[in-house]
Amino acid sequence: MKNIDIYQIDAFTREAFRGNPAAVCPLDDWLPESLLQNIAMENNLSETAFFVKDPDGFHIRWFSPTEEIDLCGHATLASAFVVTEILSPGQDRVSFHSKGRKLEVHKKGGEWTMMFPKFLPTPMALEDLPEEVLVMAPNAAATGNGTLVLMLDDEDAVRRVTPDLKFLESNEIYLLVTAKGKEPYDFVSRFFLPSAGIDEDPVTGSAHCLLGPLWADILGKDELLAFQASRRGGEIRLRIVADHVFLSGTAIEFMRGNIRLH
Repeated sequence: MKNIDIYQIDAFTREAFRGNPAAVCPLDDWLPESLLQNIAMENNLSETAFFVKDPDGFHIRWFSPTEEIDLCGHATLASAFVVTEILSPGQDRVSFHSKGRKLEVHKKGGEWTMMFPKFLPTPMALEDLPEEVLVMAPNAAATGNGTLVLMLDDEDAVRRVTPDLKFLESNEIYLLVTAKGKEPYDFVSRFFLPSAGIDEDPVTGSAHCLLGPLWADILGKDELLAFQASRRGGEIRLRIVADHVFLSGTAIEFMRGNIRLH
């Protein structure tokens, strides 16, 4: 029998039951990919992060209930929490790498700041959108990093939107809806990706690698405060510097346990 430690961390929040919950599994060595996927399926959270220590820090991978994910913010924040608060208390810097990217995380006080890549949006003509998307009445659209972004009129429209999840799933569309926010937030968003096994992601760090540059250009500022207006909700501070987006947020431990593999 093999035992694996598992932690559940609520990321981008200071309160339990808010933000985005991620499972984190530190490993001594990599397990078969099919087993990693099955563990993520069993956890049934937006993402489960696995990491293995190496000479450069940690190699990290993220899995949704149905597939491996290319980049994940909240589960990286959750993993940094596990390293700095549980495995190595007092450590304030963590280096993760995955798929050729190096992701540096710095803890200061009760907040973690992650250096992530910047993704630039490409404008898209509204007439090129399918009717199932146009019914949400976007005033502008863009694409970037495999995601369709719809600009809506205001924050209330973002909170009210009910996309056709079956259409998004069958067409493998990742959909971000966003609008200018009410004080104190610069912008708000919601993110739908049912084809990855996630109808709506509670708070998505990687999506802000696209949203941050988009709103920085619109608002003419490189420091932003964002809110992802899901049912759980979560807050992300952003700073745009050259080719990077620095994502800052808080986290709280919800649960720890042990996986028993027979």
